[in-house]
Amino acid sequence: MNKQDVLQLIIDKLEVDLDIARRAAQTAYETATHEENIAENKYDTLGLEASYLAAGQARRVEEIRQSLVLYQKLTLAPFSEDKGIQSGDLITLENHLGVEQHLFLGPDAAGLKIQYDAHTVTVITARAPLGQSLLGKQTGDELEIRVNSSTQTFEVTQIV
Repeated sequence: MNKQDVLQLIIDKLEVDLDIARRAAQTAYETATHEENIAENKYDTLGLEASYLAAGQARRVEEIRQSLVLYQKLTLAPFSEDKGIQSGDLITLENHLGVEQHLFLGPDAAGLKIQYDAHTVTVITARAPLGQSLLGKQTGDELEIRVNSSTQTFEVTQIV
């Protein structure tokens, strides 16, 4: 896997998401301010609900925009065995059943998923428990993650 390619796919996905969010925010704003949605009585709340939606959409646009800026400014460095896993690394984990999971440790946009070749790569951040436990790890290291009431064990099989 090439982490520069993965970074570009993340940027591309964020750009598409930003465009969609901007259009949704504009539509919500137009609905909230349309003259037909002016409340005629206290039970007529369509305009108010649309204004809440517009505000939420505007916040979402700003969140995506900030994430996009962070990824556009992200400088990728080769994996350093001295430092172990750091932000910007592409990691492959394997569970005890041999199932692989591909992760990109990024500065933001946790939960974003992109397709790279035949693999799904999930963006995680160091703010998440999994991201925190990965920091400093090396190939061959094991880590345990507690999810709800069960503990899952993974081995770091590749770091790019």
